[in-house]
Amino acid sequence: MRSSDAGSTGGEPGGMTRRGVIRAGAAASFAIVPRHVLGGSGYVAPSEKITLACIGFGSQAIREIGGILASPDVQVVSVCDVEKDGAHYLEWGKGQLRSEIRELIGKPNWREGDDRVPGGRDVGREVVEGYYAKQRGKDGFKGCSTYADFRELLDKEKDVTAVKVMTPDHTHAAISLAALRKGLNVIVHKPLANRIVEARAVIDAARERKIATHFLPASEGADQKRALDMVKEGAIGTLREIHNWSMRPMWPQFDAIPGDRPPVPEGFDWTLWLGPSRDRPYHPAYTHTNFRGWYEFGAGSIADMGHYSLWPIFQALQLDAPVSVESTPSHVCTASDGICRRIKNDYSFPAACTVRMRFAPKADRGALDLFWYDGGIKPPVPEELMAEDQELAEEGMLFVGDRGKILGGFRAENPRLIPESRMKAYLNEKGRPDEPARGRNRASQSRSRNAAWIAAFKGGPASYGDFTLAGPITDAMNLAAISLRLEGRRLRWDARAARITNIADANRFLSRDYRPGWEI
Repeated sequence: MRSSDAGSTGGEPGGMTRRGVIRAGAAASFAIVPRHVLGGSGYVAPSEKITLACIGFGSQAIREIGGILASPDVQVVSVCDVEKDGAHYLEWGKGQLRSEIRELIGKPNWREGDDRVPGGRDVGREVVEGYYAKQRGKDGFKGCSTYADFRELLDKEKDVTAVKVMTPDHTHAAISLAALRKGLNVIVHKPLANRIVEARAVIDAARERKIATHFLPASEGADQKRALDMVKEGAIGTLREIHNWSMRPMWPQFDAIPGDRPPVPEGFDWTLWLGPSRDRPYHPAYTHTNFRGWYEFGAGSIADMGHYSLWPIFQALQLDAPVSVESTPSHVCTASDGICRRIKNDYSFPAACTVRMRFAPKADRGALDLFWYDGGIKPPVPEELMAEDQELAEEGMLFVGDRGKILGGFRAENPRLIPESRMKAYLNEKGRPDEPARGRNRASQSRSRNAAWIAAFKGGPASYGDFTLAGPITDAMNLAAISLRLEGRRLRWDARAARITNIADANRFLSRDYRPGWEI
């Protein structure tokens, strides 16, 4: 067990927990004045708040923390990260994350002259305490502990009721299971796990313990539902195929295992970062944003983005796990000793790929093929667009029926029958006005997502991202990764037995070779 950084914010007077002090203070206040007078409109008593620990505080956590801090129903009380104060994080725009933090905490000169991309547990504490100080109109606020090891956090922070997991993919299951076994509510970013066995263990634990959970990339999918409503109305006949393409990856996809041996940065716990994975020499090519590109640590572009676009498709069409998955990965060649050769790669995801998943018929739905494309690859331009001299956008979703096609954005935004004349005729037939194109409102989506898990964690109905709904899509994404790792081999999948039936050796990738003490 590793030591924490929690000393400055640890124990309360008389051995009482932080939550106990909050409750005692709240009770004393209530004895003097009514609740509505004490707190005003929207006031939530401290004893009724979800006390949240953020496990993992890198670039994505920073982008998402604002909506959580703004919620009156949540109090962030602890931050855990193996990085103390980041030096190797990556971002999508220079200075973007630092600007977001400055706005959040109301300090326009925060870390002036420090060009590092921010991240890590010290940054997390500064953001949390800085935001709450601004919110209360005070110069300072103390109340956020920090830890390097999530296991120590779970042992010591007795007043935590929920955790949000924003770590590299290979540690999602280990952290989620540990929290569920403590009886805590759990939020996890995509994927639920990058191994099928691990994901199923997490789902089973949530179901058996009847604990409310939330999978962050899940959504109710208003745009996907609009497209599928058109399908149900017979606009394209029988649905046969769905095509979804992304401009990801937006991170390096390495074609070789690093050979140099840079030192482990100060303040970064490499062994803890590896977690359940076996020892290997440290290299920044593995960590932070880069982890997504490695089979051991990540889950590839399909899991990084496909959960967002396809979660509502799986739910609305009641898709079970695919019966087969095959892929076409790109490859890289090199030249050495005067010989050109192809690099055999079973350690990192390809720069680009296609994936085909086949789903069996169910109820009144026929068999369905779902196609995924990334790295700049798209499906062929449909004849309906070619006739109008149009191209496919950089990202999109296409629904193909036996009597027509529906085209939308990556998440099926603004779905339209093609060609445009078909859409106009359809709207006239239904007596509907043509709706203007709608852009994505990220702030609104964030509020909706947070409202869903907050309500569930406070005893309301399960969220639309409850872990128990994640089995089929998690199987699908991880099977895609296995097919890519095996140079595109077709995998036949028996979901009930949790076994690849046609390539016995492929089943070793359903789990991993664990570091002792980290077995699932």
